[in-house]
Amino acid sequence: METIRIINFIITVIFALCYTYQFVYVPISLWMQHKDKKKKASAVQPEEHLKHYAVLISARNEEQVIGQLLNSINSQTYKGDVTAFVMADNCTDDTYGEAIRHGAVAYTRTSTTQIGKGYAMEALIKNIQRDYPEGFDGFFVFDADNILAPNYIEEMHKCHLEGNEAITSYRNIKNYGDNWISSGYGLWFLRETMYLNYARYKIGASAAISGTGFFFSNSVLKDIGGWPFHLLTEDIEFTINRVCKGRKIAFCRTAVFYDEQPTSLKQSITQRMRWARGYIQVFRHYGKDLVSEIFRGNFSAFDMAMNIMPAFLLTALSISCNLAYGIIGAIAGGDVTIALYSMFETIFNACALLFVLGSITLITEWKNIHARPSRKIFSAFSFPVFMLTYIPIAFTAMFVNPGWKPIQHKATTSSLTAELMQGKTSEKIS
Repeated sequence: METIRIINFIITVIFALCYTYQFVYVPISLWMQHKDKKKKASAVQPEEHLKHYAVLISARNEEQVIGQLLNSINSQTYKGDVTAFVMADNCTDDTYGEAIRHGAVAYTRTSTTQIGKGYAMEALIKNIQRDYPEGFDGFFVFDADNILAPNYIEEMHKCHLEGNEAITSYRNIKNYGDNWISSGYGLWFLRETMYLNYARYKIGASAAISGTGFFFSNSVLKDIGGWPFHLLTEDIEFTINRVCKGRKIAFCRTAVFYDEQPTSLKQSITQRMRWARGYIQVFRHYGKDLVSEIFRGNFSAFDMAMNIMPAFLLTALSISCNLAYGIIGAIAGGDVTIALYSMFETIFNACALLFVLGSITLITEWKNIHARPSRKIFSAFSFPVFMLTYIPIAFTAMFVNPGWKPIQHKATTSSLTAELMQGKTSEKIS
């Protein structure tokens, strides 16, 4: 029994060394939110420094939703020029036609070998560079299921004028209230937004790109030489590239966008399996560079290294060790109750921690979550269950490459979407 206690103690120490700093982010974020409420609005006058921006959208069979995204882009309050570009990637529906009908510049691409968003982005950028040699001042990246708050580009523009060359934004959810799966995603991304990226930005570290809703300037594009990011998680790959070069990604809290999350457990497993496998790929490709930067004193490199090595693997390791010890003990005729108790204690502690983190996020972001009060409250209790499903997913991803598979999206007619299309929301993010 002493052996399993030693193993659990070692895992606990490793976890503390790796992730205690993220718990410090919570009071930092709460304190900075309090200070931000007392600040006056930005004195930047963006209309005096208008720039020409391009919007990059890689879409695969997104005919149903891409029109809503493009409508939200076309109705932005930003007074400068914005050109939307769509790459209809391996589509079998009329994504291309829908993009054209909503005023976007559209291209098509078909490949049976180079599959994934990274390849589509690379092809889209090459087409833009060929057809628009005058170039653009910066580029926004969205997924077809996104919808932007009316002032999104205006707020990101202000952040760009402050000298930020790569920026991520406030990620909210269109369908938080659908079920426990969509609310699990929603609470996780809101926590990532306010208790990771916001805190990182406030202490001068680098935020992390999370899928979509981000910006990079033309100088960044020149620095990276197009879009060479083709792993399963090209967003994290881009982030690590910036961090390893000593650059930082800013965070714009006042730029809000919404995306749609899966409601099917099968689709959710497929998606998160790809993410988990992508983290492993990124660590294999950039682990050496990250470690090198860590020893140079680059805190953001350490932060991103922890970001791509999920804590769930440590939890899974602890559970597996206790389970294996219990099975061996049972075979040998020994007492397995202590091992089983230890395993369930690990699970309980993980659930309690996730419940606290989720509840803090729920309370502070309550007014920005678009769902019934009962659904919001229920999500705090279902959140730990949703997150624990990541353990077998992350474990399996170490041995299985799921490849890149599209997630099906549907057009929404919710009151939130209607408000966004009319140029208003109930959110007051300061």
